[in-house]
Amino acid sequence: MNAVRPIPWTLVSLRARGDHRALRRAAAGHGGQLLALSPWTLQARSDEVSRQALAEVLQLPVLVFTSPAAVRAATALQPLQTLPGQHWLAVGAGTAAALRRAGVAAPQAPRRMDSEGLLDLPALAAAPSVGLVTAPGGRGMLTPALQARGSTVLRADVYERVPLALADADIQRLLAMRLPAALALSSGEALQQVLAQLPAPAVAILRGTLAVAASERLATLARSLGWERVVVAGSPRPAALARTAAQALAHAA
Repeated sequence: MNAVRPIPWTLVSLRARGDHRALRRAAAGHGGQLLALSPWTLQARSDEVSRQALAEVLQLPVLVFTSPAAVRAATALQPLQTLPGQHWLAVGAGTAAALRRAGVAAPQAPRRMDSEGLLDLPALAAAPSVGLVTAPGGRGMLTPALQARGSTVLRADVYERVPLALADADIQRLLAMRLPAALALSSGEALQQVLAQLPAPAVAILRGTLAVAASERLATLARSLGWERVVVAGSPRPAALARTAAQALAHAA
């Protein structure tokens, strides 16, 4: 197989403030530079209500962690200890790796790293009760889908997304962005938050990028929001997003 020809390009990241390092490194590995547009920052909760909610959730037979940030925030509230017969589920490989680092020996993660893939795991097929370790917002289809199967869902919101206003300097960097460019899309909520803050010329530039979606659901969302060029990476992990972006841009050059 011929190697993909390196070209100068830009990858736009919508990750939380301070959470761009892995994506920047992955883009650089393919000759790209990163432009960060953070719609929020992540803030762990440390209050007693959150601590008690987590303690109750961790007693349930099936646990779902929705992000590495959820694992980190939960670990800050209390050590994660597995009980006999429990199933510890992660929405993707990155979250599963975070659980292993926290001491969970055998977390389960779907090959398809999204809510739909998670719902296909056998442990969720007929679970009487499910504990969701997460943040307010996001994963909107997960709870209704589980409840439709007859599962009782108990949430522990262990961190939150605190909205940020985009800096004028960030918008100017977008307007002057090196082309070709791709958008790393792993959160529909993040994309909508950013679009709501951008002036029309910046929205047009962002919509002109190649949308590299972590899932088919996000690809559909991107098209509905005006993107004409969309590819699916099949994973929210930085390496997959950057590799897919670099290959697609090189092939289009």
